[in-house]
Amino acid sequence: MPDKPVFLTAEGKAKLEAELRYLQTVRRQEVAQRIRSAKEGGDVTDNADYEDAKMEQAFVEGRILTIETMLKNATLIETVGNGPSDGIHLGSRVTIVDTDAGNDSEPETYQIVGSAEARPAEGRISNESPLGRALMGKHVGEVVTIAAPSGILSFRILQVE
Repeated sequence: MPDKPVFLTAEGKAKLEAELRYLQTVRRQEVAQRIRSAKEGGDVTDNADYEDAKMEQAFVEGRILTIETMLKNATLIETVGNGPSDGIHLGSRVTIVDTDAGNDSEPETYQIVGSAEARPAEGRISNESPLGRALMGKHVGEVVTIAAPSGILSFRILQVE
């Protein structure tokens, strides 16, 4: 079964490539040195440092495999469309306002990205999140609703870039 595409911006892809290089060239060596040092201490049977280093090695190798798979399946997000008539798509920067909060609500701006790059606190939401999914294909002026644990939320789209 083919792997699912991983949608990335050029910036997100560059970050993953940099992390991969760091893990392969620096972290691997650091962990290998920790394992060697722990082995020099004698019996590794009840050696907590050795066990910790081996667990860290497993994490690093797992992260390397994850990043390699993500990059292999990467689909770059085009951040420029053919104008506002295209509607919201991956790479769009969208400004919305909570319609239920009345005049007290401050507009919020999000960029729609793939799940690998989603960082809501940094204004980057996944196209697979409830809000991201609701916004896809919509246009300025439309209202989207999503089901949240606190109830139904409605947002008006103010701007799409």
